[in-house]
Amino acid sequence: MIKSLHTYPILNVMLLTYIWTGFFLVGFIAALAQWLILGDVEVFKRIMDGTFESARIGVMDIALPLAGIMTLWLGIMNIGEKAGAIDFIAKIIGPFFPGYFLVCRKAILPTATWS
Repeated sequence: MIKSLHTYPILNVMLLTYIWTGFFLVGFIAALAQWLILGDVEVFKRIMDGTFESARIGVMDIALPLAGIMTLWLGIMNIGEKAGAIDFIAKIIGPFFPGYFLVCRKAILPTATWS
């Protein structure tokens, strides 16, 4: 009988660590082979330049614009919530999605009475 990963909780935590370690080791071994076997002395420079370029793209071109857009829409939703528009839309849309909102209500109701 095959046991699931939930039987071994340490594997759930460590599995991603093993995968990323494998990625780095395979990349390093491939770069080392290019340097030693093929004589490519620029391979490590290209890896570092690519790493910093990818980090720049990830932060400047993706994360910051998304944070700005998210801030704008969260502000609009906050205004709509205070004005009562969110509750109105929820009453209109609620009957079309009866099973989805039950889970949210069960999670929110016990904490809503504390505040």
